[in-house]
Amino acid sequence: MGEIKSSLELAMERTKKIAISEKEREEIKRREIDQKVNAFSNRYREEHLPLNEILREMERMDEKTSTLAKETLLSQWINALSLKDEDERLLKGIETLKHLNAEELKEKHHQLLSQYRGEKEKAKEKIRAQIAGALKRERIYGSAVQPNIEASPLWQKELGNLDQLFSPQLEELKEKLRTL
Repeated sequence: MGEIKSSLELAMERTKKIAISEKEREEIKRREIDQKVNAFSNRYREEHLPLNEILREMERMDEKTSTLAKETLLSQWINALSLKDEDERLLKGIETLKHLNAEELKEKHHQLLSQYRGEKEKAKEKIRAQIAGALKRERIYGSAVQPNIEASPLWQKELGNLDQLFSPQLEELKEKLRTL
């Protein structure tokens, strides 16, 4: 009489004949590294993981994996630099992983960020005055009237212009960080 096999046993018999190619192994390893690096990056940026813990974890990896993880992490952090955030943590992380002193580039980033914020405030005041003037012409005015600048299409357009003006300088800074 024949024996009854479970679906798990049948699946195991079928998979015995299937071997994973070297290329597939590399791809699986790469995905695992990417997941680990994404977790490191997110936790570091959210201040849930100190930089020395990331370095310790990378030291536990074999040399090839560690190098790949480091390159991926650096790439993520450099790409994440923006004019919207302070990015001090990212710059410190990049500096540490690259084993360099990037004070000059950090200073350039701070200057660029300062310029961007200054121009943004000027634009905000200009648009606030335009909206307040339009409301006043509609006989809507007084100390309680606060224009919602962020909802204004003028503001969105102005932000786009500012981003377009400052993006090349930020990209130049990112490229310098990549090549160090």
